[in-house]
Amino acid sequence: MRIRKTGKVREGLWFLGRKETGVYLLEGERGSMILSGGMSYIVPDLLQQFKEFGIDEEKIKKMLILHSHFDHVGIIPFFKRRHPDIEIYGSERAWELLKMEKAIITINEFSRNVARRMGMEEVYSEYDLEWRDDVSGRIVREGDRIDLGGLEVTILEIPGHSSCCIAAYVPEIKALFPTDGGGIPFDETIVTSGNSNFTRYQEGLERLKDLEVENYCADHYGYVIGEEAGKFIPLTIEMAKRKRAEMEEAYRSTRDIDAAAKKLISSFYDDNPDYFLSPDIFLDVHRQMVRHIATVMEQKT
Repeated sequence: MRIRKTGKVREGLWFLGRKETGVYLLEGERGSMILSGGMSYIVPDLLQQFKEFGIDEEKIKKMLILHSHFDHVGIIPFFKRRHPDIEIYGSERAWELLKMEKAIITINEFSRNVARRMGMEEVYSEYDLEWRDDVSGRIVREGDRIDLGGLEVTILEIPGHSSCCIAAYVPEIKALFPTDGGGIPFDETIVTSGNSNFTRYQEGLERLKDLEVENYCADHYGYVIGEEAGKFIPLTIEMAKRKRAEMEEAYRSTRDIDAAAKKLISSFYDDNPDYFLSPDIFLDVHRQMVRHIATVMEQKT
């Protein structure tokens, strides 16, 4: 079952933010952790939800960046400045990217773009949300475990959606946090987005498929529980195969990366006009994916 309403997922686990861009709060015996960083404009929603749900903000000791794309790191600067002692975790590659001036400019530009699309740009005049060079943190790698007391967060490296992408798994509550390295439960479909390298994205899905999952915690469009949660990664694997075939056909018919990407997103927005990403950003995503697919296809000929 897919749930897009914010609130308690189960004891010790909350879904916060908004349906199109959420974060999760894990409550351990020795403190709480926010997993993923959402989009910047959800900060006022989070502050209101802390009050509404009785969440003690002072108990938040850690934040985990699952990958460094703009729509997954938006709240990090605000909370790090608000609570300087919070420990921020991310992959080595994520921290490399988040130190690059070009990456920071892109994060800030795209964040405002989507905030404007969602009618939320005014939050930038009320809160200090932009990334600068004052945020740093700790590196986590494959197999690392972060102990919150009664809950242990295990790190899995799954580059493919992005070169810096990691997933988190909490065995005590059978909760998987795959970020966009898994499938996005949009509407009644599953969006697959292997932006950086679609082949490695598919390999990452294969790594996740044998985990026992009762709570599938996506960054976009809520979480999945029950029988569907356990089947979600296998279903995503099948959807990724279909997506790859669509991209291969689009490139085969055009022999042009840009034309193939435009063909793909035109079809997508005809069916899904309310998707949170603006068409220009999603076009860039598809250019990246088609470029990889084209390279693989050309190598085989």
